[in-house]
Amino acid sequence: MHRPHLIASDVDGTLVTPLERFTDRTRAVLRQVHQDDVPFVLVSGRPPRWIPPIANPAGITGYAVCANGAVIYDIAADRVISTRHLPPVTLRDAAEAIVGVLPRARFGAERVGTSATDSSVARIVTESAFHNPWGDDTECDTGSRADVLGTAAIKLLVSDERMASEEMAAAATSVLDGSVAVTYSSNGGLIEISAVSVTKATGLAEIVDWFDVDPGNVIAFGDMPNDVAMLGWAGHGVAVANAHPAVLEVADEITGPNTEDGVAQVLERWF
Repeated sequence: MHRPHLIASDVDGTLVTPLERFTDRTRAVLRQVHQDDVPFVLVSGRPPRWIPPIANPAGITGYAVCANGAVIYDIAADRVISTRHLPPVTLRDAAEAIVGVLPRARFGAERVGTSATDSSVARIVTESAFHNPWGDDTECDTGSRADVLGTAAIKLLVSDERMASEEMAAAATSVLDGSVAVTYSSNGGLIEISAVSVTKATGLAEIVDWFDVDPGNVIAFGDMPNDVAMLGWAGHGVAVANAHPAVLEVADEITGPNTEDGVAQVLERWF
C-alpha cells in the first residue's frame, strides 16, 4: 500500500498494550503522523467518556468513532457530533427476543449526552446482576430491566459470564432477524447491540467524507469481530497478530501483536 491519506485504529487489543498504555515507539509514530497532518481516527467500542483517558496522554486530538459506530465524537472540543440511537421499543423487542434463547442474560444500556463529560445523562444503566468484563464502572447506575430499556440508548449490552461472547452472538443473531446490529469486542460473555446497519465502518465513512478522502486511501487496524466491517471497508485492513480468527480472515495484512507495537510496525513505513 502507498502512504495512507487517513489512518483509523481500534483501541483496546490493537493500539494500546494490555494495560491500556501507549509504548514510546507507538507514541513516536503517532507524533509523526500528527506532524505530517495525516488524520488519525480512533474507532472503538468505547463510549465517548472512555476516549479522553486514552487520547489525551497520546496527544490524539481529532475525531473518534465510538460505541461501534453509533457516535461521532470530537476529542479536542469534547463534543458529541452525531449519534445513532436504539429507541425504547427496539430495546424492549430485542431484549424480549434475546431472553428466549439466552435466559440468563442481563442487560445494560449505554447512553450519551452532548460531551464525554456531560453528567446530565445517566451514561450507563445496568441490571443488578449484569457482569462487566472490563471491571466495575464507577459511573454505572443500577436499576430494573424497565429502567435499562425505557430510554433510548446508543448501545444495548447483554451479559452472561458463563458463556462465550461468540456463542451468545450466534444465539442472539438467530432470533433478532437483522433488526439490529450484533457484535462483540470481548471474549468475556458480553455482546453489543447497535441500531441496524451501524458498524465501525459506517461511522468511519462519515468522517472520511469530511476529509474528502477516498476509502481506498484509508488504512485501518483492528483485532475483534466488531472491527471486521471496518477492515473490509478500508483500502487496506490490518489485523494485529493477536486478533480474533474472523479478523485475521478478512485482513489484507497481519502485523505484530499489540504487545509488540503492531500498529507502529506498519506506520513506520511512511512516518
